[in-house]
Amino acid sequence: MIGLTRRGFIAAGAAAMGTAGLGLRPAAAQAATDVALQLSWLHSVQFGGSYIAQSKGYWTELGLNVALVPGGPNAPVEPPVVSGQALVGISAADYTAAAVAQGAPFRIVSVAMQKNPFAIASLPANPVNTPADLAGKKIGMALANTPVLQALCTLNNVDITQIQIVPTQYDAAPLMAGEVDCLLCWATDLPVAMAVKGIDAVTMLMADHGYAVHSQTYIATIDSIATRRAEIVALLRGEARGWGDYKADTAAAAALTLQMFPDAGLDLPTQVLQAERQVPLMFSDLTDRYGFGWFTDETVAANIETLALLGRSVTPDLWDRSLLEEAYAS
Repeated sequence: MIGLTRRGFIAAGAAAMGTAGLGLRPAAAQAATDVALQLSWLHSVQFGGSYIAQSKGYWTELGLNVALVPGGPNAPVEPPVVSGQALVGISAADYTAAAVAQGAPFRIVSVAMQKNPFAIASLPANPVNTPADLAGKKIGMALANTPVLQALCTLNNVDITQIQIVPTQYDAAPLMAGEVDCLLCWATDLPVAMAVKGIDAVTMLMADHGYAVHSQTYIATIDSIATRRAEIVALLRGEARGWGDYKADTAAAAALTLQMFPDAGLDLPTQVLQAERQVPLMFSDLTDRYGFGWFTDETVAANIETLALLGRSVTPDLWDRSLLEEAYAS
């Protein structure tokens, strides 16, 4: 995740999956294999499906003992995955592209968020409903995210020079105080924080206007895909089951999050609403048809186009769908 509550400071139908074809026997037949899943940020319902998979023993059934390692501002995802401390990490296509450009041997093997969560939040009295509405507005954001705004403008033929960028902390206060007209944020955090306080926000999801960057992506190294493939496939199977349960009962996922992490400073109303608002980002007709985490050649092509606007040149080889195909084969 990004921002003061996001990494970078804002810089299904799988319930019947078994162990067939995994190369792993059920846990009862052998000791579970220890693996780590490196999360992209601190514990919250953002990772609710993983908590369900762990708490319900879905990975244990598949022969894995999965440790969920929290991230944070001082705990980037990529190093532990490169070093082998974590088998899989949760990142985003732009971060992975940057790491690969520096020589990291990553592949994206699954995509949790079908829609990128970046959004423009505003108030009903002065709404931003489309990118064109940004002209003449003051937008609060971190300067590091200027390429994100520029990409949105390029995709929608908006002159970025007509927008006044105001450097702000990752907080809704500048919008509420009238210091800015809108905020660049994640749809699942600042608008949620406002809603919990009884303040309705207009949330324009950038993904609905051409900004296609896969987020909450699962990454693994080329070596791990070659030598620990069965474990990665098992991990993806357990994830799919957990996220299927999450979709079916987001309130239960929020309650479980607080139960598992009582000292994380989380409150139930915020977690409940965040869980609800994640659903349309993480599930789609595509996932309904093929399964959680799915991506296609077409969605990859859209990502490549948007990443180019962010200064990241990648090829389709960055994505490897074969592990998902194997995970869902049975």
